[in-house]
Amino acid sequence: MHWMHHAGDTLDVLAANGGTDWDKGPEAPPGMENVLPEWVGWGKWFAIGAGILGLIACGIMMMVGRRNRGHMSAEGAVGALWVIAGLSVVALAAGVVPAVIGA
Repeated sequence: MHWMHHAGDTLDVLAANGGTDWDKGPEAPPGMENVLPEWVGWGKWFAIGAGILGLIACGIMMMVGRRNRGHMSAEGAVGALWVIAGLSVVALAAGVVPAVIGA
């Protein structure tokens, strides 16, 4: 149990130096305070663009599949549901992730 002795020494050193806060909130690394929000904004912008193009593609599939190609029309309708589900995940991400992490 030699390692337990060293672990106790480490905790004694931490306590002597004022301890540490093991459950601190998230902190941005120096210089990253403005970078991550910018990346998140770009991700949202690309997701909105992809969602718009996806719904347009699904609508075209539904229009083209109307006559004698019912399978294509059904694929367009199901695809529209998946696009809406994906957009919902993107919209909820900024609220859900901090709630799960507890930030």
